Amino acid sequence: MKITDQRPLIFFDLETTGTNIQIDRIVEISLVKIMPDGTREIKTRRLNPEMHIPEESSAVHHIYDADVADQPTFRQISHSLFVYMEGCDLGGYNVGKFDIPVLIREFARAGLSFSLEGRRIVDAYTVFCKMEPRTLSAAYRFFCGKKMEDAHSAEADILATVEVYENQLKRYGSMNREDFPENIEKFPETMDEMHEFCIQTMPGAIDRNGRFKWRANEAVVAFGRHNGETLRSVAVESPDFLRWILRGDFPEDVKQIASNALQGIFPEKK
Repeated sequence: MKITDQRPLIFFDLETTGTNIQIDRIVEISLVKIMPDGTREIKTRRLNPEMHIPEESSAVHHIYDADVADQPTFRQISHSLFVYMEGCDLGGYNVGKFDIPVLIREFARAGLSFSLEGRRIVDAYTVFCKMEPRTLSAAYRFFCGKKMEDAHSAEADILATVEVYENQLKRYGSMNREDFPENIEKFPETMDEMHEFCIQTMPGAIDRNGRFKWRANEAVVAFGRHNGETLRSVAVESPDFLRWILRGDFPEDVKQIASNALQGIFPEKK
């Protein structure tokens, strides 16, 4: 199939001040507009978010307050961008969960109603996940070159997991550094290193699942209605949120952080 048919398709990506859809703002937007005849236009624009860019966000996208101080605000470019995207389908990488909601909210702040009605959405991340599923059977086929028999029986699953892990050690242990993902400096060589590698699943995460993260040296909540607020302020002003975590189906490390915070004990960055 062609990449698009009757109307233009715009792939876009945002860099933002953070990951809270409700309060965070765009600091850079890049668009590739693909016409039905295959021609393409690329536009990239940095924006003044009218708020401080937290250090942990700058560490990811390398855009700092000084870089956008003289740039236009989203409101100033909103009308021309709205017209440019009118009548176009949308695409991106995991675009539906973050980029589209943030863009809609930015347009709303500027008094424009950016509607998805009539637009088709394509997502390379969704295609990737559906065509390359992250299941044990898929991993077994990829790393071991064999089809799993008796999948979902405990013994077959755990034996396959051991075989997958052994092949991961062989594959990645002999891989050159330049072939690693950009955020991976080295593949673990000891059990201690592997432990650290496996628990540090998210940049800046305090717990394994990234429910709490570091903002500079301060622990912040990274989900729910208090997303972006410091753990210290939540413990003082909204302790019921932390009690809800203790009653809920959360991992033990998350519950321990919440329990400690209720007692006035907060994580310290090493």
